[in-house]
Amino acid sequence: MNSVAFSSSGLKDPRKISFERDWVRRAVLASYWVVIILAFPFWWHLTSIERLALPTSQVRTQVQNNIVFPIAVHFDASISHHNPTVVSQVDTLLRDSATNEYERWKGISLHLHDIDDEVTSKSPEPYTVVLGEQTSITHSRQLRVNKTDAQSATRLSSLLSDLIVPPESSASHSQRVVQYSNHYRLAFTLLNENATPRRFVETWDVQNALAEFVFPLLSKLSVLHNFTVESQVQYHAPLAFEPKRFSIGDTEISGLTQEDLSVFINSAEWTLSSSVSNDPVLHFVLFVPSKTHAPLKIIDGEGHPTSQSSFLLPQWGGIFILNDEFDSHSLHLSHDDLKPVFHNFATQLAALLGVPPVPPGLSMGKSPLPSDWQLDALLRRRALQNVQGTQDTLHSIVKLVDQIDNMPVGQVVRDDVLDALTSLHEAYRTAAASPAIALQLSSKALSMASRAFFNPGMLALLYFPAEHKYAVYTPLFASISVPLVVALIREFMAWRRGSRDEGRQRG
Repeated sequence: MNSVAFSSSGLKDPRKISFERDWVRRAVLASYWVVIILAFPFWWHLTSIERLALPTSQVRTQVQNNIVFPIAVHFDASISHHNPTVVSQVDTLLRDSATNEYERWKGISLHLHDIDDEVTSKSPEPYTVVLGEQTSITHSRQLRVNKTDAQSATRLSSLLSDLIVPPESSASHSQRVVQYSNHYRLAFTLLNENATPRRFVETWDVQNALAEFVFPLLSKLSVLHNFTVESQVQYHAPLAFEPKRFSIGDTEISGLTQEDLSVFINSAEWTLSSSVSNDPVLHFVLFVPSKTHAPLKIIDGEGHPTSQSSFLLPQWGGIFILNDEFDSHSLHLSHDDLKPVFHNFATQLAALLGVPPVPPGLSMGKSPLPSDWQLDALLRRRALQNVQGTQDTLHSIVKLVDQIDNMPVGQVVRDDVLDALTSLHEAYRTAAASPAIALQLSSKALSMASRAFFNPGMLALLYFPAEHKYAVYTPLFASISVPLVVALIREFMAWRRGSRDEGRQRG
């Protein structure tokens, strides 16, 4: 319909309406595209993932390195006097052991020589082997051996290997020891199963018992850990199961089978932690059974009651069952009453922290505390574990970032990785001069590496792959972009058509 027809019908020509003019329509369409083009950089910046470069080459270099503790053992002249070749024989046997048991001797650089030799050692304090009346550890880092052991290179090498790199007795040993931490909380709890007459303890002399048995051990272990000690008394701590009844002659007892020991702790009803903290907690429970279940004995695998009154839960703590009878006037446990209990708690604490046992046939003297040989071996083992854990964690971070393209790596993560590498390098450097400082640095390196690995910014997109992003954005942008693209194509075609018409009219 031309303009004459629109005039005769009384209608306006759409081409003459202002908002239907070509340039207005195209300007409106262009404004949409201008807004999209200008907004695109902002959208890209706001939705892009920060992915900083990690020091991959440094991580791979540090993973290939290992911490080394040089150890010097000096043999007194009295040892080699009876057997001049004993030092060389012991050295050969220990080197063979290191070759055959590489994992056990990993990180150890051992040097043996006579005490009169002028040797420059990097070891912080050398160990000495001297002749004595009996084979024992009676002095700081000194091993006394009798004449029989002094003449046997096999016996000497066995003693030194068990002292320097104590073997783990079984797989359960490593599962029993708690994971290393700079700080532990020790919670000592007196649990009354039921506050009934004759089976009820109201107070206990815990301070003196701790001072005699626990605090000296904590002071000895202070080079490895810091400790916070707390105690409490609870008056109602029911068991989550009913112990089995056994008859022994005319006496009936309640028994705890090996299966019962694993579920002895009633976490649903026992409140064993009295404070809130992120530090790992080791629990030591003195359990007073009710009159119904007393005496409460531990049953062996053959179904017979044992004389054992305590047991240990791996990486959790220890329990001591108090089966002594009480009268109505005995509501207090004195220091003497608690001696066997806290002596047992101190032994369980040392086992949980990984203190190695004394080698068979070796006397420790009267001191019940760990020797410097045991503490040094524990310190080296913990440092090696921390270094290995740091290396594995850093390697996992680099491998994970390489495998997942949209894994974010922020400045915090990168700084933690760099701090971990720095601490790890310093641990390598200081291991020869001060194993204690090396342990602290390795612990810091492991903490930084773990914090980087578990950073919330990295974990967020582990479960949000690129396919999920497309699924979110496609419904949103498809409904907007399709009409705009179609309109742009139509306007482009209309413009070309108009250009051809104008060319024909001029021709």
